[in-house]
Formats: sequence, C-alpha cells, structure tokens
Amino acid sequence: MKFLALLIVLMVMAGCGYSPASHYAQKVVGESISSEVVISMEDPQNTVIIKDAVDAAVITKFRTSLTARGISKTHLKFTIASVVLTPLRYDVNGYIITYRTTVAMGIDRISIENRTHYNVSGVYDFNIEPNAIVSDQARFEAIRQGAQKGIDNFVAQVAAQGARLQDSKTIFDNNNTKR
Repeated sequence: MKFLALLIVLMVMAGCGYSPASHYAQKVVGESISSEVVISMEDPQNTVIIKDAVDAAVITKFRTSLTARGISKTHLKFTIASVVLTPLRYDVNGYIITYRTTVAMGIDRISIENRTHYNVSGVYDFNIEPNAIVSDQARFEAIRQGAQKGIDNFVAQVAAQGARLQDSKTIFDNNNTKR
C-alpha cells in the first residue's frame, strides 16, 4: 500500500513538471564552481568554519563539482559581513539560556557573462545551561549552522533566477514556433 502511494506521488510530481531547486540553480552557475572566502582579520576562525560550509553546500546544493578558479564556469566569492550572537531567552533568575547566531555574508557570483552580488544571512538558535559560558564548540557549531542557512538562502535566490531564465526561454521559444 505504501509503495502504491509513493508511486502515485512520484507520478503526480513528474506529471506537473517538478524540478528540484538544484536543477534551476545549475542553469545559472554551470557545471563547475570555484569558491573563495575572504578571510576576516577580526575573526579568522569563523572564516575557516564558513569555508567548510561553503564547500559542502556547493557539492550538495548545486550538485556540481568544485574546481580551480581558472577552469570553473562560475566563481563564488564569500565575504563575512558580520557574525552576531544575541541573547534570546532568559531563565527565571535572569541567566541567558538561548542565543541566536546571525551570520551575514556578501556573495559575488562571477561568471564569464556577468557579476552579480547577493546579500544573505542565516540564523541559528541554540540553548546553553543557565549561568554557563558559551563554549567554543557551541559557538563554532552555531556559526556553521547560520552560515549553512545563509548559503541555503543564496541557493534559493539563484534557483529563482534559473527558473525565471527557463520561463523566459520557454516563452521566447513558444513565440518563435508560432510564426
């Protein structure tokens, strides 16, 4: 019964022309991507964490390979605008028990045709024990998660551009075939 339900769902999705976001994003960025994260002099440790998140996202979200800058179709240059830890919740004694990490980044997408700039941010909330100091491990994980969510935001913007490109190409093709 579960197999039949799954089969029906897959047929409906295939019938309505569903394509994953990576399909549309890949139309914009191409088959090969290089990435660079500009090192923040104020906080170089965060740069390393964000670089790892960027590389993982390029492989998993865009479904493409990382290549050297000289041979890639698209180069992504990430700049860390800010990393902010904000107290979010307090316990009855006034101790902070939840923080929100906000990672703001600027991303330049550089290709042969053009250069586009994106401003993205990612937010991640995490709990700590009352009257405790935020450990480096918890801070690094929060920054990594926030950066990952910011990159997801960027992928969504690029996928939307790819979908618009495909729609405008479809409209153009339909107008030319009617004549």
